[in-house]
Amino acid sequence: QVQLVESGGGLVQAGGSLRLSCKASRSIGSIHHMGWYRQAPGKQRELVASITNSDYTNYQNSVKGRFTISRDNAENTVYLQMDNLKPEDTAVYYCAAGYSIPTSYWGQGTQVTVSS
Repeated sequence: QVQLVESGGGLVQAGGSLRLSCKASRSIGSIHHMGWYRQAPGKQRELVASITNSDYTNYQNSVKGRFTISRDNAENTVYLQMDNLKPEDTAVYYCAAGYSIPTSYWGQGTQVTVSS
């Protein structure tokens, strides 16, 4: 089992920045997939960015060039740096992790609200 705790969400104006953190309850060095997903009201949950334990990253097209995912194995933490935020980025952001299945474990989510 892996418990994930997100933090760093909040209210920010358009063009601003936030950094989300996802702290895992155990070492993440052997966890192959870690990622950030988001769900806006009335919409399906979608992948925002993911990173493997070999540091391969993948981004949703709408956040490329604005968001950066990274992992700190020593701190058992994955980060999502979000710059130039837009109102359409407003959603609950979830951290997920998995070994063979990327979304075996989920955090409780953190709200990000971007005002125009």
